[in-house]
Amino acid sequence: MKTTTHFKYIEWRDPRGLHEDTVRSLSDLKFLKDELQFLMNLVAEHTLELIYGESSEESKVIFSQLADHKKRLEKLLKALEAHSNKLQVLLDDTDVPGELKLYKDEHYKLIIEEMDFHSDVKKTKRTIFQMLSEIMKKSKQKKLS
Repeated sequence: MKTTTHFKYIEWRDPRGLHEDTVRSLSDLKFLKDELQFLMNLVAEHTLELIYGESSEESKVIFSQLADHKKRLEKLLKALEAHSNKLQVLLDDTDVPGELKLYKDEHYKLIIEEMDFHSDVKKTKRTIFQMLSEIMKKSKQKKLS
């Protein structure tokens, strides 16, 4: 139901509104790119604890997920940038029959893909934070002992 509502919203957007959506999405993804790099660095700092700790297998999965997220992010960024370039035709007010509908269909697909991507990254971040919290707690307990 939520997706249908979102699709109806896109159907009513004018080219300028679609442009704003695309610019916001690109900005969000560029920030997420920096965030993923930060997470990779954070996990790398605790590599020894992860490798020798009980969460060795889990850390391998996290590294793999982060690498996959980076690849997926690059593809999504390229697709959104190309999508943004196509919008220029619509903003120039050249009335190409069916062009706006095709653009909106692609826009919808990319927005849903971005939402799914954010959801997947959020799950990975939760796992990383839980794992690092455990490591920090154990480290603190060792210092107190």
